[in-house]
Amino acid sequence: MIQIRSAAWWRATLALSLGSLLVFINLYAPQPLLPDLREAHGVSTMVVGLVMSVATLSLAAALLVFGPLSDAIGRAGIMRFTLLAAGVLSLALALAPSFEILLVLRLLQGFVLGGLPAVAIAWMGDEFEPEAMLAAVGLYIGANTLGGISGRVVGGGMGELGGSAAAFLTVGMITLVGVAVFWKLLPPARGFTPRRFEMRAALADLRGHLGNPLLLSAYLLGGLNFLIFINQYSYITFRMAAAPFNLGSTLLGLIFLTYLGGTLGSSLSGRLVRHLSQPACMMMGIVIFMAGTLVTLADSLVLVLLGLTLNAFGFFVAHSMASSWVGRHAGQARGSASALYLVFYYTGASLGVFWLEPFWNLYDWRGVVLASWLVLGVTLTITGFLWRRRPDGKVGL
Repeated sequence: MIQIRSAAWWRATLALSLGSLLVFINLYAPQPLLPDLREAHGVSTMVVGLVMSVATLSLAAALLVFGPLSDAIGRAGIMRFTLLAAGVLSLALALAPSFEILLVLRLLQGFVLGGLPAVAIAWMGDEFEPEAMLAAVGLYIGANTLGGISGRVVGGGMGELGGSAAAFLTVGMITLVGVAVFWKLLPPARGFTPRRFEMRAALADLRGHLGNPLLLSAYLLGGLNFLIFINQYSYITFRMAAAPFNLGSTLLGLIFLTYLGGTLGSSLSGRLVRHLSQPACMMMGIVIFMAGTLVTLADSLVLVLLGLTLNAFGFFVAHSMASSWVGRHAGQARGSASALYLVFYYTGASLGVFWLEPFWNLYDWRGVVLASWLVLGVTLTITGFLWRRRPDGKVGL
């Protein structure tokens, strides 16, 4: 098993973090372009939001395929080839002749982008010692935030310079170069034990995970938190593009630098858990998320950015803890257990627009804040359940 901060640990963590960064560059590059795409194609905020939703929904579906499949054939090949396909599809998006074709390509891209997230944490569970895994997950999820930032900054900046085609072309080229580095860095797996893939066994594993209250609670927590977090960013672009802010695509992309709060939160999560239990860390993250959401009600751009930064910090502390909780408490079939967490996570992202849109139409951003608090109140309650429940199923602190 790979020990924390050994040479092999650094190499593997760097490879997986790079892969994570590439996934999220591709997934989120279109987000700062949504106001312009809405105007260019004459569609509503809900319809243009499908550019993000179809990708996250197909990514969620892919996790149900790649997670169990990786338990049978291994993790590394899935990560390498799906990243390569994602880069090729970004180049194809640059040539999309219509909004409908764009959505189809995003659907396909979302599916292949599910390959690495479905198996990366399971790969760590196979290869790393427990302490090494906790530290690596924090850095890996920190790379999620950097990828989200990079995709939006590149998408917004290149979109303003040369339109969406230039944005997708740039992202595609970055991805292909990154895949070559990832391919070389990822060390060979030594702790993986293949299981013969059987549909009946795979379904039994999924039922077992869903029947475990310690896992199901983490699944719900991750999905509901992400439902709010990622879709807040979509609606904040509409708010910031309108008066009194009137920001263009480049500046809208820079709003996502507030994701650096998430990079800090996920990176610190490994240290926080040395002093607090994982459920206590999740609870703290959600409370910070709720506070940041209130701060975004301000009419000051500085305060809005501060609120978004707090949101990112709190969300990624909770997410890091919930995802590693699943990896530690899945008794078997870690690939499908981790994949199922991400199914809930990305399904939440894809459904968020349907939850937030009515509140946005009624009360604008104040409605989004209200809808956010309603859901975050539920996830805060879930963390209370986990805090009182020990892994052996007994009640206690």
